[in-house]
Amino acid sequence: MVIIARTPITARTVRLLMPLAALLFLGAALLIRAVDDGALRQYSGTALYASMVWAGVLFLWPRMAPGLAGMLAIAFCWAVECAQLTGVPAELAARSLAARLALGVQFDTVDLAWYPAGVVPLVVLHHLVYTQTRPASRPPHDVPVDTRP
Repeated sequence: MVIIARTPITARTVRLLMPLAALLFLGAALLIRAVDDGALRQYSGTALYASMVWAGVLFLWPRMAPGLAGMLAIAFCWAVECAQLTGVPAELAARSLAARLALGVQFDTVDLAWYPAGVVPLVVLHHLVYTQTRPASRPPHDVPVDTRP
């Protein structure tokens, strides 16, 4: 079992860690892309894209609660995916590699399930770290509390 210090994690620390996390997710996606050209490449890329969005959400709002950060990241990914139904992302992707990587080209319903797959494990980890490092507002249940004046 990993023991995490009970020192609260500051917004500054989160802002420093999230770009590193995003780079790790990007590195993992590029590594998988280099060694596989099948379903693993496609679906892991979708999940890792969502992981990068989660990191971006926490970079912008470092004090956001884990569940809310996850819901916002997934909602953003779904909005981008649904925007592909309009054809606008495909038109932008034809002009820019950055737009192609950020917005995709065509709608895929399977991607809608893979976005949560990339975010939910991070929300669970975020929640565990959050609860372990949050200052204790009351004593644990097994410690007797002296109520004498």
